[in-house]
Amino acid sequence: MRILSLILALCLAFPAHAQDDQPQGRDLMGEALRLFMKGLMAEMEPALDDLGNLLDNLDAYHPPEVLPNGDIIIRRKTPLEKDLEDEIGEEGEVEL
Repeated sequence: MRILSLILALCLAFPAHAQDDQPQGRDLMGEALRLFMKGLMAEMEPALDDLGNLLDNLDAYHPPEVLPNGDIIIRRKTPLEKDLEDEIGEEGEVEL
């Protein structure tokens, strides 16, 4: 009986030692997630920069106004320097 329990104890000790040499599954998943997020941020960085620039430009506009007919107008705080007469066609139509 002693020999059987000694053999059982030795058998259980060796796989535990072998597992210490290999990376744990949780460590591999954490490393994979870190690499994925790093790649995602590298891909998204230009879009996030553009979004930041867009949000900085929001100060140039008044809050939106809803007209009685349902149209929504967003007016600039300072009008553009471009003359609107250049965009009005011969029959008074505006090219959108």
